Amino acid sequence: MDYKSTLSVCPYCGCGCSFYLETIDGKLVGTKPSATSPVNNGKLCVKGWKVHEFVQSPRRLTNPLLRKNGELVEVSWDEALDYVADKLKKIKAEHGPDSIAFLASAKITNEDNYVLQKFARAAVGTNNVDHCARL
Repeated sequence: MDYKSTLSVCPYCGCGCSFYLETIDGKLVGTKPSATSPVNNGKLCVKGWKVHEFVQSPRRLTNPLLRKNGELVEVSWDEALDYVADKLKKIKAEHGPDSIAFLASAKITNEDNYVLQKFARAAVGTNNVDHCARL
């Protein structure tokens, strides 16, 4: 049996609670709060305690999907990103940058949310950025 404990940061909100993800033989099996974290002081909310469960959910998407002929079909990341980039360029050209809006996620890091808003403002040219913090 190969047990590992890996320090990480909770993805659910912007607090930055630290915990250890516990794995046995490469499978994520549990979460343990970091006792030395100045943010959460060895405590976690219920979402933090259960964070390991969504990672291995059979319902979790692991590949991008595009609708083709009325059905969702798995495609490569390159194809999906090219599709999104082409659509955003077309919308911006036809209707202007403020016709595009971005909704950030509470399940990604603050740094990832920052990159999203930076992309919205600097690359697309819109201030239409919001955040859904309902967990």
